[in-house]
Amino acid sequence: MTQPFDPNRLQFYLTIPSPCPYLPGRMERKIFTQLDPLTGPHLNNYLTHAGFRRSQNVIYRPACETCRECRSLRIRTAEFTPSKSFRRIKANNADLTMTVQESFATEEQYDLLHRYLISRHHGGGMSEMDFVRYEMMVEECSAETEIIEYRDTSNTLIAAVLIDRLQDGLSMVYSFFNPEERKRSLGNLMILDQISRCRSQDLPYLYLGYWVEGSPKMDYKARFQPCEILGAEGWRVMESGK
Repeated sequence: MTQPFDPNRLQFYLTIPSPCPYLPGRMERKIFTQLDPLTGPHLNNYLTHAGFRRSQNVIYRPACETCRECRSLRIRTAEFTPSKSFRRIKANNADLTMTVQESFATEEQYDLLHRYLISRHHGGGMSEMDFVRYEMMVEECSAETEIIEYRDTSNTLIAAVLIDRLQDGLSMVYSFFNPEERKRSLGNLMILDQISRCRSQDLPYLYLGYWVEGSPKMDYKARFQPCEILGAEGWRVMESGK
């Protein structure tokens, strides 16, 4: 059973500067706190709305000294209308089966994650993750979490996404897929499916983490219109030309 929490009693910590993974030549710092098993779901919900992002049992936000380019982004699911290219992605993946699983790690999921990290993020912070660390990422999290699996007609797992449930939406914590299935656009497919899930459950938002203007790695998020970004004045609709 979750318990209410007092935000005034939270203890925050600051990381040392490190190279920014999104904008060359810049340094990043993060402010973070731990999620407690009893208050975690409340805290995750509260801080996600304030621009934080969960990673295992830590929830963090960029705290760079000279840069404010990382901004939280969420899709307004009720107003979303898929473009022609998005409809094509859905049609091209009509043969896949999507299932909602409880947050238990499996060797099959880990093998897929490992292949994805080696192909897409080799040398990154997660590329050396072993099964024990993946198990911690999935199971030892103080949040309302589930895993969405995608399987082809041979029942082979080809994509998965870790999802947190919030009061007003779903938050995509981390997604991974078979890097050899490039033509399927599985990353976009998983976002489209979670938009549909939000709509079916009357959840107004799908949270996609951070968007960084000028970073090619983040360009895809702005394609899901209408969406909102979090700034100094709160959540505001992003201009469609971004």
